[in-house]
Amino acid sequence: MRHCHNLLNPDTERYLQKYNRILNEMIRGMEEARLKDSISYNFIVQMVPHHLAAIEMSENLLSYCPIAALKEIAEGIITEQTRGIGDMLEIEDECEACRNTPCQLNKFQGRINQIKQLMFFQMRHACRDNNISCNFMREMIPHHMGAVRMSKAALEYDICPGLVPILQSIVTSQEHGIMQMRELMRKN
Repeated sequence: MRHCHNLLNPDTERYLQKYNRILNEMIRGMEEARLKDSISYNFIVQMVPHHLAAIEMSENLLSYCPIAALKEIAEGIITEQTRGIGDMLEIEDECEACRNTPCQLNKFQGRINQIKQLMFFQMRHACRDNNISCNFMREMIPHHMGAVRMSKAALEYDICPGLVPILQSIVTSQEHGIMQMRELMRKN
């Protein structure tokens, strides 16, 4: 963890302790997901812990955030990703039946592993200071970028038809969220 400021106040310390716990749970959930011979299923079991972390990280932010526009973004993340988890779990069995070749599975998972490692590194090493709102955005932008990259990677393969609109929604909503957070960071 990189600190941009030498002394962190107690609120920032509490925020970061909870953030780090959530991040570690997300990493463990994504890394320990039981993969099968379906890109669609494998995407879901790795994305659910990713979405859960975004929800918890947003809830953590809401305890500290004074910025109305960022609160709205965090509340949107909670709503969208809660719905996304429900949508993915609803089609999980259908998606598990959509099988891929070992070559496709290896190529896909190799790409996903690269995306995850970059995302984990960027989230773990985001600059931290006493501006909790900016900390959240510096952490959530690579989180969203990871979801966008994972979704685009899955869309390159033969996947469960029910998963396609979910992936497209992830790309659209999270690219929009990245843009909103970058704009807010410029103002703060």
